[in-house]
Amino acid sequence: MKKRLLLTAMMTTLFAGTFLLWADDDRDDDRNDAFRYPAYQKQEKTSQRPTADKGRALFVRECSACHMAYQPEFLPKRSWAKMMRTLEDHFDTDASLDRNETAQIEAYLLRNAADAKRVYGDIAEIARGIRADETPQRISETRGFKKEHRKIPNRLIEQKEVKSIANCMACHTKADKGNYSERMIFIPNYGRWDD
Repeated sequence: MKKRLLLTAMMTTLFAGTFLLWADDDRDDDRNDAFRYPAYQKQEKTSQRPTADKGRALFVRECSACHMAYQPEFLPKRSWAKMMRTLEDHFDTDASLDRNETAQIEAYLLRNAADAKRVYGDIAEIARGIRADETPQRISETRGFKKEHRKIPNRLIEQKEVKSIANCMACHTKADKGNYSERMIFIPNYGRWDD
């Protein structure tokens, strides 16, 4: 009888211990998802920085009202800082905002500029072409951008569906998502572009 009670007690303890370990593993998996899944990580980071979210949201809302909200990684901090100081004459348009919105957008741009963090892919190639003594205001006037677009005939750029080399979304179908890969290029009245 004592053996049976001892065996039952051991089995109960083993079962309870296994259950507690299993329950604890679920919580660990939730925490570890931040390391395994980038989208989860982004959500977790932004929820801890509501002002960062607000700066990005303001940037997208205000800038995309007139043109695509270009990725901040295209230009260095000094370019974004100068641009935010001269919004009253933003490429012949008054793009002025109130002081608080300007500060939030500028903080977002500076935090994500080409020289503020590691930049990858096509955007990095363009950003690397900017010399330290340059403060470009137009991405389309950087050496890297010009090099990437040098083979495109003017007739394809000047057509009404494109209008300007700065109209990235006309040909780069995923430009708003930061994807400038060749397989995502479709030039109006031409088709897929393969360099």
